[in-house]
Amino acid sequence: MVRKKLNRKELALGVLASLMIILILTFYLWHITENVRLGYDIGRGENRLQALQKEIKKLETKKAALLSLDRVEKKAREEMKLADPREDQIIYEDSYSRRMP
Repeated sequence: MVRKKLNRKELALGVLASLMIILILTFYLWHITENVRLGYDIGRGENRLQALQKEIKKLETKKAALLSLDRVEKKAREEMKLADPREDQIIYEDSYSRRMP
């Protein structure tokens, strides 16, 4: 069997075609792995968002409990020794007598 020798032009064209195929396959694999990585990043971000939303709800519940009027009144009476005002300490103001300019 006789093999035909390739000239420089054909050899360069073959090498160039091989390089292009390798380049396209490399880009394709990079693209796929980047999509997978971004998918994992998005999943981690969504999990973090859900955890933060749960934490916000817990903190809002705790805030509501700490600011409840019954609790505030109890703290004022027991810890700060505050009491209801006496009748002579209350000043009533007639809001109709004051006119806005």
